[in-house]
Amino acid sequence: MSWELLAAAAFAAALGLFWHSSLAARELANRVAAETCTEAGVQMLDGTVAIHRLRLVRGMDAPFAWQRIYVFEYTEDGYSRKRGFVVTTGDLLDSVGLGPRAA
Repeated sequence: MSWELLAAAAFAAALGLFWHSSLAARELANRVAAETCTEAGVQMLDGTVAIHRLRLVRGMDAPFAWQRIYVFEYTEDGYSRKRGFVVTTGDLLDSVGLGPRAA
């Protein structure tokens, strides 16, 4: 087995692990966004989150972890769209929030 083949296999494995962790983080963000909207009494629009930012940060339990910021849209009245966010680091939820609410 040549070194080039070994390096290609290692790269493919790393890419597969990154893809799998990205899917798990997005599934977590979708679930948390839907639960947050339900608890706040608002309607989540489009039924999904979208990746806004991806960066490498220092993790709590690992030297480095991927921090992903997802955004989603929701409505309080059925007419206006507002933006919420979900932040994950690795497979942990960091924070979730809704935009400014009407008083």
